[in-house]
Amino acid sequence: MIALQVQDIKNFMSKLLIGTDFDAFWLSEASITTSVTYNIDGLLKPDFFDTQESEIIKAEGREYALWKDIKPFCFSMMKGKKTPLHFKIVFILSKKNTEKLLTGNHVPLSLDDIFGLFVNFQYDGTHLTCTTGTSVKTFTLDKTLDHVWDELLQKFFRQQQIPYEIL
Repeated sequence: MIALQVQDIKNFMSKLLIGTDFDAFWLSEASITTSVTYNIDGLLKPDFFDTQESEIIKAEGREYALWKDIKPFCFSMMKGKKTPLHFKIVFILSKKNTEKLLTGNHVPLSLDDIFGLFVNFQYDGTHLTCTTGTSVKTFTLDKTLDHVWDELLQKFFRQQQIPYEIL
């Protein structure tokens, strides 16, 4: 796990809420505090979807909403003259991208061993912090997955031109 402090919050927020940089991530949860607090649970409710939509979601192995689908709601809660007092947004790397990470980096775990690879963004009114996290189903002393995930996220930030400082 690493913690990064985003250096250019305005640029980051544009990428998060307007751009497509984070669209492929799954949304685990979001909490946004302005004049009130809004809480969003990203877990999909299968009964809501028609047969065709359910088949697509099942084929993707997806249990959570895509950020690109929830992003407009979050943007509408945050936009305006005043910045939010606080927000927390938790993303999960998709199963497809998790599988690529495992095979491409020779991580000694299978996709079935992993609950998720998480990215947590937290804004406190002044600072925007990003922390990584991994959740596995089995106990292991091997930290290869943690290190590979941390490196991948930093590489992603560099590619998206998001300046950061390691805390």
